[in-house]
Amino acid sequence: MDRIGSILAKAMTPDAVWRGFHPFNKLTGPEAVAERFWGPLRQSLTRMQRRQDIFFAGRNEIDGFASTWVVSMGHLMGLFDRPWLGIPPTGKMAFLRYSEFNRIEDGRIAETAMYFDIPHLMMQAGLNPFPPQTAAHLVQPGPLTHEGLLFDDAPEAEGAATRAAINAMIGDLGTWRSGLSLEEELARTWADDMIWWGPAGIGATYTIERYAKQHSGPFRAAFTDRSKTRHLARLAEGHYGGFFGWPNFTARHKGGFMGMPGSDTPGEMRVIDIYRRDGDKLAENWIFIDLLHFWKTQGVDILERTVRIAGA
Repeated sequence: MDRIGSILAKAMTPDAVWRGFHPFNKLTGPEAVAERFWGPLRQSLTRMQRRQDIFFAGRNEIDGFASTWVVSMGHLMGLFDRPWLGIPPTGKMAFLRYSEFNRIEDGRIAETAMYFDIPHLMMQAGLNPFPPQTAAHLVQPGPLTHEGLLFDDAPEAEGAATRAAINAMIGDLGTWRSGLSLEEELARTWADDMIWWGPAGIGATYTIERYAKQHSGPFRAAFTDRSKTRHLARLAEGHYGGFFGWPNFTARHKGGFMGMPGSDTPGEMRVIDIYRRDGDKLAENWIFIDLLHFWKTQGVDILERTVRIAGA
């Protein structure tokens, strides 16, 4: 733990803000991040490796391109040897999907969004936190093209093209009132053979037709009163880009999403999206949604309920 704390103290500013999924939420300073997140996780997932699939950097469109962010995505893999968050260990390999945005100031991390798929880890441990999902969830691979690690600067024009594709998609997504059919709307910004790598509880889906049927259509039908999209960072480099919010948006669940009942209380969606562009269309999308937090805003503590039942 002391070594983790000393490493973070060198890499982070003393007042760095760290945003993580429920139950970690917002932490301040490297000591809190070491004690609450990295220390316990490293004790549980022994011999941990960061298996990175995507790495890029860029300036943040949201603040007028003033700040610089570095993005990493992949899996944290280790031997699940000790309980974590009440999830029972398996003694076997386990993969924690993650995506991380870091704002850099004077060579140190001043702000982080670290989103990770805890329900997927629960499923690997034999727990079943959600009703059956509409699509498939797997240990998710990196890009089809196997060139997502941008350790060298990419041409600025490529990043601008990726930002333009992402912004066009956001413009369509934010209205839901284009007058087109859902599949026609999606085809404006997505490749026909797109892959939407969704989180555990929803799943991944392939092609516009199946994405409309297995996620986008059911999602839109289940929500109303959606707020405007709010991002804290949105950037791109080369053929890759992404964004995150805290939350990205709020919406009221009418019922049916993930097989759950509706509510009169608006729920918060904390989301990271990572994209790969092919030509002028989006081809792959990796999504990290804090579903534990969303359902907690709806009065259901999925994590507490699932580990309690497992320990009964």
